[in-house]
Amino acid sequence: MPNSPVCLDASFLLRLLLDDERGQADTLWETWHREERRLVAPTLLYYEVANALHRYAVRGDLAPSEAQALLDLALCLDVDVVSDGGLHRRALQLADALALPAAYDAHYLALAERLGAEFWTADTRLVLAVQDRLPWVHRLGEPLEL
Repeated sequence: MPNSPVCLDASFLLRLLLDDERGQADTLWETWHREERRLVAPTLLYYEVANALHRYAVRGDLAPSEAQALLDLALCLDVDVVSDGGLHRRALQLADALALPAAYDAHYLALAERLGAEFWTADTRLVLAVQDRLPWVHRLGEPLEL
């Protein structure tokens, strides 16, 4: 889907923010911007990013000031956030149909489905749960075909 939007989850964004070395998330991010593809996520994205950064700070992996700086950076990234009742309804349906343990991840799936977008995540568990039914779900670590 060369010109389709790209839906990103919090695990992808955290890899983009935290990887010390230039990694696959950086490569994809640059490619999508060069191709002028729209990057999207449900509003849940920033709740999850803030929570993960807080957990890193509590564990001592980041100083609280580093967590704050990374959140500020995340909030400045060019990602369109979407939220509406229809998205929540479809997420609940998908969570049930795919036997997901929670509906959080299903919001990303519902948005990607709605927009005909690729969905990118670093969440191996999620990819394994849906890969047979949703071929547009991709995991960081897969070989890139740019």
